[in-house]
Amino acid sequence: MTATSSVDTAVAAQANPAAARPKRRGKREGHIAAYGMVAPAALLLLLFLVIPVLLAFGLSFTNARLISPNAPRFVGLDNFIRAFVADPTFIRSLINTFLFAVVVVPVQAGLGLVLALLVNQKLRGTTFFRVVFFIPVVTSIVVVSILWRFMYQPDGIINSFIDTLTFGAWENIAWLSNPSTALPAIIVLSIWQAVGFHMIIWLSGLQTIPEELYEAARMDGASAWEQFKNVTWPGLRPTMIFILVTITIAALGLFVQIDVMTQGGPVDSTTTLVFHAVRRGYREQQTGYGAAISLIFFVIVLAIAMIQRFLTRDKD
Repeated sequence: MTATSSVDTAVAAQANPAAARPKRRGKREGHIAAYGMVAPAALLLLLFLVIPVLLAFGLSFTNARLISPNAPRFVGLDNFIRAFVADPTFIRSLINTFLFAVVVVPVQAGLGLVLALLVNQKLRGTTFFRVVFFIPVVTSIVVVSILWRFMYQPDGIINSFIDTLTFGAWENIAWLSNPSTALPAIIVLSIWQAVGFHMIIWLSGLQTIPEELYEAARMDGASAWEQFKNVTWPGLRPTMIFILVTITIAALGLFVQIDVMTQGGPVDSTTTLVFHAVRRGYREQQTGYGAAISLIFFVIVLAIAMIQRFLTRDKD
């Protein structure tokens, strides 16, 4: 019956092409409308993503400067060799970036999960705490960095608070002026500022787990830890993958806190790859070298993201 109907339809269309013409016209108009709606986003992506990436790739193999009377000259791999061999600040920024990510990723993800579990309880007042934990996320990171810079001063609120707890035995520390404390201070700030965002993501994942699974586990006599291990954590697997990838990319791209609070100091103890690339490329006008550092950063982030995706893939 179906084959016969299709043949009959084709025969009818051939016999009456005028009847099939409006359908083709409507389909063509639908395609034009779809392309028109996609065009603005595609144009923005082309102008602000694709073209800059291609330009950075090309400039990384030249000695281009931001303002120079001389035309850029092709130098091959010299910029990349310089980064790994002749630029100790680059090596230090690479180490600082990885140290920051190694600490921030597990701590921020774990703390966000703990907060999500707490505010997911069906108790009065949990909405208030969700808002309180999320306020730093919607506050400008520039404003947050400026406030914390004042808090970290020798006579700031942090030293005053610790001095009160120790009954005057605490010796005030210039947190951001000491190479041994500057990066840990920025790590604490960064975790505090962004943990609310990942708490919300964890919370959304928790609320997708059916309550029936917990009821079945309780009927089987499962403890709270067993419910978390056998019900909650497996149900949070997709959320966990998303959070790990987003936190890692954000941690590797650390810039604003460094730019506002320390300018990479003291003694390059807080310099990161992104800050080093911006400083070389714009402030020191070494555009070609800054582009090379950016390309190295892109390859590192891509490699880490692929490794994470491979390690967290479904074994089935």
